Amino acid sequence: MDRQPSFIQHRADCAQASVVRVRGGTAEPVTQIDRVAEETPIALEYNGISHATMLASPADLDDFALGFSLTEGIINRPIDVRGIDVVAQHNGIVVQIEISSACEVRLKERRRAMAGRTGCGLCGVETLPEVLREVAPVPDASPIAISAILRAMRAMRANQALHDITGATHAAAWADSDGQVQMVREDVGRHNALDKLIGALARRDEPFQQGLALVSSRASFEMVQKCAAAGIGILAAVSAPTALAIRLAQNSNVALLGFVRNADATIYSHAERIQS
Repeated sequence: MDRQPSFIQHRADCAQASVVRVRGGTAEPVTQIDRVAEETPIALEYNGISHATMLASPADLDDFALGFSLTEGIINRPIDVRGIDVVAQHNGIVVQIEISSACEVRLKERRRAMAGRTGCGLCGVETLPEVLREVAPVPDASPIAISAILRAMRAMRANQALHDITGATHAAAWADSDGQVQMVREDVGRHNALDKLIGALARRDEPFQQGLALVSSRASFEMVQKCAAAGIGILAAVSAPTALAIRLAQNSNVALLGFVRNADATIYSHAERIQS
């Protein structure tokens, strides 16, 4: 078997590749076409200063830039962003973000050099306080029924279009208090998908307290931190949380659910925010 896969028909968020499939230990005789997720270096610049480079899916980058800026504490409100320009280059994409002068001063005071990878949202953070930065507790809101959360998780899975094509992406979704999914964002990185969702919600001025976020991944510390920073009071994950994520959720008034699958779920913090 000397045939080599080759990439053809490039798209923004996925590409096509010619592949040889092996079934039952035997290679099929016909070369077939498969679709694979793109993973692109995305450089974020604030007021002309390079800040972070992430590997991400090259779609919804305006949402990504705004969401990342909010959840990282670079800006306080969407209005702090004056403009976003997405500039394609031969080896990646530069997202140029113009922020207010006050935010720029603060960013320079706590600036970090970060080279992000798909599986880690904190690569390159220089000091422990930058990782474990304090976030204000999320305000209380009306409880949401567990049946609505389970319904929303099923609906999110049904709306993961890029995952259905490639099998290689995570999703983050926003659902209202009735469990109706309002928005889904996908990315090769789970942190990026959540940032894209938060950015999209902020751009539409959606009320974060009147719903919940869902993710197709485990609930790591930084996923809870991003939700708390945005003011999201409920986070439901397909897989397990970490101990640090649970402690942060308890301290920040975030109801954290894991193993949300079919008719099952495990509530790890603030069960009073969930109606049974």
